[in-house]
Formats: sequence, C-alpha cells, structure tokens
Amino acid sequence: MNQDQKKNKVAEAALDYIESGQIIGIGSGTTVHALINKLETVKSKIEAVVSSSELTTKMVKEKKIRVIELRESGMLPLYIDGADESNDKRQLIKGGGGALTREKIIANSSEKFLCLIDDSKYVKTLGSFPLPIEVIKMSQSMVALEMIKLGGRPVYRNDFITDNGNIILDVHGLEILEPMALEQKINNIPGVVTNGLFAMRGADNLLISGDDGIKNM
Repeated sequence: MNQDQKKNKVAEAALDYIESGQIIGIGSGTTVHALINKLETVKSKIEAVVSSSELTTKMVKEKKIRVIELRESGMLPLYIDGADESNDKRQLIKGGGGALTREKIIANSSEKFLCLIDDSKYVKTLGSFPLPIEVIKMSQSMVALEMIKLGGRPVYRNDFITDNGNIILDVHGLEILEPMALEQKINNIPGVVTNGLFAMRGADNLLISGDDGIKNM
C-alpha cells in the first residue's frame, strides 16, 4: 500500500471509535482529512464537532456536521487527530500543519485521544521530524537562541501565520530522549505559545496503518 492508502485505511478504522450522541474533537492534517471525507457514513452518530483549525472547520461544515466551540462542549469524550511522529509510549510530535496550539488545547480537554498514523511515522526516538514551536513574533530571536542552546537548528516557517496570529519555528536536529521534560522546558521560554511535543498529554490509543493492516497500541 502507498501512504495515501494507509491513511485511508486508518481513517476508516477510526470510525469504529465514534459512539452515538457524541460531541467529538477533530484535529488537522492529511490523515484527518481522510477521516473527514468518511464522516458522512457516521454523521447520524455525531452531535457536533470541536475543530482544531479553520480548515478543519470548513471541511466538517461541508459535510453538514455542526461545529461548536470548546466553551460550549465542555470535556469531550473523544479527540481524533494524526501526528508527524510517535514513539512506543504514544508520545508525539505534532504541528507540521501549524495547528499545534489548538490541537493541544483540545487534546487536554478530552477523555480519550485517538491518534492515527501510518507506519512511516512510528519511530524509536522523536526528533527526526522538525519540532514546531508556535511563537509570538516579538520573541522570535530570543526563542531561536534558546533552541540553539538546546542543540537544535531553528528555522522560521516562511509565509505562514497560525490561526492564532503567531509564527512557527521548526527546530531541526533534536534527538528527543526525554520528551516530557523537553516539552515543559520549551513551554517555559517567554514568548513560546506552545510546542509540538505531545508528551505530557500523549495519545491514549495509537492506530498504526501498515501493509499488514491496522495495529492498535
């Protein structure tokens, strides 16, 4: 199977986790787009969706599914999203699409976080994928210097502004051996909104799509 086929298979498998009458959180990215394209088959089960990005909101509304704000929903029973990398502890790097802050807010407001990946994104050690950091523009240089001190190579994401009006630094070259500690350390830097490590609140279930089918971790 090619990567698109794997994404479609894992998106299809995620539909089984949606229960009747639920308000669910939905993330962003290409695997989630595959999921949204399949939501019509379970639309009658979904009371509403809390969305992590403007693009996700647009796509879900096109399926005639109601989108509401997190303040209206309260704690969510289920959040479904993809990841750019996951290790065997279901700790993740997310934010390749730039929606990491809203994704992290929804993940932390959900009882269950179901993460969907293909097997190319399952890694022993996080960090091959550049770590995104959402940063207030004023603090760009200072945050970049702090990341250099931590052994990373920060790169400004050109021509990109987050849905929150901020910039992204993508940090290359990190070997992330202690994801929880690094997540907290980066978040403590003034001017950082959040970073793309989802370790303190990782996934509860990880569905991995490969040539042999779907593996549930």
